[in-house]
Amino acid sequence: MARSEATISTSSDSVEPGVWAARLGALGPGILMASAAIGGSHLISSTQAGARFGWQLAFVVVLANLLKYPFFRFGPQCTMESGRSLVEGYAAKGRIYLWVFFALVSVSSVISTAGVGLLCAVILGFMLPASMSGSVATLATVMMASAWLLLIAGHYRALDTVTKVIILTLTVATVVATFMAASAGSARASDFVDPSPWTWATLPFLVAIMGWMPAPIEISALNSLWIRAKQEIRPSRLKDVLFDFNVGYVTSAVLALFFLALGALVQYGSGVEVASEGGAYVDQLLQMYGTAIGEWAVPLMSVIAFACMYGTVITVIDGYARACAESLRLLRGDSDFSKRSLNLWLTGIAALGLVIIVAMSASLAAMLTFAMISAFITAPVFAWLNFSLVRSQSSLTPTLRYLSYAGLAYLAGFAGLFVLNLAGVVGG
Repeated sequence: MARSEATISTSSDSVEPGVWAARLGALGPGILMASAAIGGSHLISSTQAGARFGWQLAFVVVLANLLKYPFFRFGPQCTMESGRSLVEGYAAKGRIYLWVFFALVSVSSVISTAGVGLLCAVILGFMLPASMSGSVATLATVMMASAWLLLIAGHYRALDTVTKVIILTLTVATVVATFMAASAGSARASDFVDPSPWTWATLPFLVAIMGWMPAPIEISALNSLWIRAKQEIRPSRLKDVLFDFNVGYVTSAVLALFFLALGALVQYGSGVEVASEGGAYVDQLLQMYGTAIGEWAVPLMSVIAFACMYGTVITVIDGYARACAESLRLLRGDSDFSKRSLNLWLTGIAALGLVIIVAMSASLAAMLTFAMISAFITAPVFAWLNFSLVRSQSSLTPTLRYLSYAGLAYLAGFAGLFVLNLAGVVGG
């Protein structure tokens, strides 16, 4: 993989005639980012937010997506304007920046892979007939091994194609289910008393939602590497790459609201207790589609949900492996990371993620909550790393600058509040 700045093109000469031809040709990295985002935060947390608190947390979902937006946008913007990935940008700022990123992303790679991998294995268990379904550990092993083989064999080209189909299918199915549930009316009982989400006891739940909403911020660095890979296959202009990014980001944000709406319409106030342990909520999620569309939809939606999570697993392993391999390359001063280096990181991340999955196979809720909270605690660091690359550039608009300041204050403030509450300093 060549690393010269010549691989990034911002001119119109390398783009097919026609605005939409150019924009559609640029689609890929933003869709990959959406695939990485649409996982536990959407299928589980967003739906549980609606099922437990109705529409009360909708603005939290909107706020998290809005205030994280600039830090994700800096990925494609910096990559196309400078010809360098975010990881190369950290290295140019100084080795300490790169070391901080490398240390955090190495840990996050395993935690995130384990979180999405465990959820994927649980959904696979619901999808398969009882006669074919084994233990979660067995299913996870088969699933992770197949994802690893796909990445070793195909890497970016296979990833770029399959994720577009998965995201489109899940989006259409969820939108249809939500509108059908809305036409049937809310399941909320007339005497149901609305619980308040604004208590210290629910703070971990709120932090978990925001941690992976729409995704961990380090995914921005992964996105910039996917853009580099895409540019080597098909160069695009900056505005077309930003179009791709915005399509992926907005799709993820809007779909999160649809999942929340599904929980609010089908389960909130219905008298059915919201499951919180093991893979029980996966069954409740799939049954929501059955309630909204018809029981015939449950098997279909289990396949679609599995495809979504399988795509997330593949995307997360690939992206984190590229980020780790690129970080190590820059720390060593090499001109490029080799395919062997990338394959070693793919193997290591998948293997360590699988070890954690096997160890936590009976604790899906705890694993996902831990992964989401850890993502939120590290979010201010990743956000600052990205902002530090653009804060002195003239291309940073006043709107993005002020939104960045607000985002940093929000991320650092909530992370600090959660840590203080965890330590018993506030709340009680």
